[in-house]
Amino acid sequence: MILGWYRPKTTRKSYPGVQMDIPIEIDQSSHQSLQSQLFDRVRGLILRGQLKPGTPLPATRALSDQLGVSRNTVLLAYERLMAEGYLQTRPAVGTFVSFELPEDSLASTGLRSPETNGEGRQAARKPIPFQGRAQAVVNPHRLAFDFWVGRPDPHSFPTKTWRRLLNRKVVTAGSRFTEYRDPLGLYELRQAIADHLGPARGISTTPEQVVVVAGSQEGLNVAARLLIREGTPVVTERPCYQGAAFVFESYSAKLVPVPVDEFGIEVDKLPHGSTRLAYVTPSHQYPMGYTLSLERRLRLLDWAWRVGAYIIEDDYDSDFRYSGSPLTALTGLDSHGCVIYLGTFSKSIGAGLRLGYLVVPRELIEPARTVKALLNNGHPWLDQAVLTEFIAGASYGTHLRRIRQLYRERRDCLVESLQKHFGEVELSGLDGGMHLTWHLPTNFPKAIELQRMAEGHGVGIYSLEGGAAYDYDGSAYSDHAIMLGYSSLTEKQIRAGVERVAVAVDAVGIKVHGISKQQARDHRSASATI
Repeated sequence: MILGWYRPKTTRKSYPGVQMDIPIEIDQSSHQSLQSQLFDRVRGLILRGQLKPGTPLPATRALSDQLGVSRNTVLLAYERLMAEGYLQTRPAVGTFVSFELPEDSLASTGLRSPETNGEGRQAARKPIPFQGRAQAVVNPHRLAFDFWVGRPDPHSFPTKTWRRLLNRKVVTAGSRFTEYRDPLGLYELRQAIADHLGPARGISTTPEQVVVVAGSQEGLNVAARLLIREGTPVVTERPCYQGAAFVFESYSAKLVPVPVDEFGIEVDKLPHGSTRLAYVTPSHQYPMGYTLSLERRLRLLDWAWRVGAYIIEDDYDSDFRYSGSPLTALTGLDSHGCVIYLGTFSKSIGAGLRLGYLVVPRELIEPARTVKALLNNGHPWLDQAVLTEFIAGASYGTHLRRIRQLYRERRDCLVESLQKHFGEVELSGLDGGMHLTWHLPTNFPKAIELQRMAEGHGVGIYSLEGGAAYDYDGSAYSDHAIMLGYSSLTEKQIRAGVERVAVAVDAVGIKVHGISKQQARDHRSASATI
């Protein structure tokens, strides 16, 4: 390491009578270049105030001799310091520390006091125009056994494959990181999605109709921005997904709830007047898990055609079907271009990717492109490129088959555990998805009360409101429906969690099938330590 000291001459005008030693350290063994080291050292002295504005610096030849480095090294460091605003030169005089440093422009100076009214008080700001509520998509609880809804298995992400594809795309990216692209998304990804939807969901579409979005939530926002104005009537299921209802509400839509039964939305209760939009989850109704029957699908499409409405088909977890063949998606049955299909990779791969897609009727392609351009100019290229390779190859199909079997086994384990401890339970949503809904017996506490009781025993089970559903301040299911997600829990965790729920119920004097009094006492004692 070379340690040099320089004592600058000071002008009487700037620093009368002041003499200052300036330590500059240069490490010849460092991987950092000598030029960069010199730049950093001088800049540091300036920022720490050891070299004050107006202080002269040594001539390049003098400093190079003192430090034992080439004059060119000092010259290049000085040029960079001048280019970035730390130094300035005066012809035939020398080099000096600038009076106005770059960092000074980052701090606010001379801010005016807030505007005040005639009485000297700060003028009141007008309320912001936006009004909205955030859905309960993030679970704030940390429970030992958490049946949170819609959470993929934490170990299911295809890390090795994703890393390999990611590395390949980074190496071959070329100019793709520096270019703007089609706001609708990477064409190759849209082609891969269109190819996947044909055999998987019976949807015949083109890549031009596919819009890549940041998960289903942005897809809902894109559709809402296209179709909703203040007072626009929007039909939703009752109960429905909280995130959808709250998006429509934030655009000042007039929500029109239509109840659901075991065959899905009750089509004969749809409004007869003018309606612009309807939102449905036909494959696995959220939150009840019902599947919309084929007869009702056809009637729903006929209704939309007659009243001039679009339908958003949210197919959020349709990749997981366990019983029989899935019904053709509503979009696959649509011959009039009424349906906007909404899909996501948050459930099948991982929510952290923030990747989903819309399939829009042809007349909405250009308006959707404009909306996406205004929102964010499209999704990041790298994520799309990796996903394209993942879908187009055999990796996605293999991944789906593996986790579909895993989730089926966990669903079966949950059903068996509920039957073991509670007898003949009434369940819905068993045919597919990542959660089922337990219809509580009439002698049980209300759903929200049972949720609190289970939480006291370290178990997360969820009423409709607690599970990110919206039931319009009370539906036929509100007090007696518990949502149980099973995809993120092991079978051992599922069994232990259900047993603790049984203990919680037994503790309030309700007879529970399959739990002995001794087991109840043991688990009450264990739960007290959670």
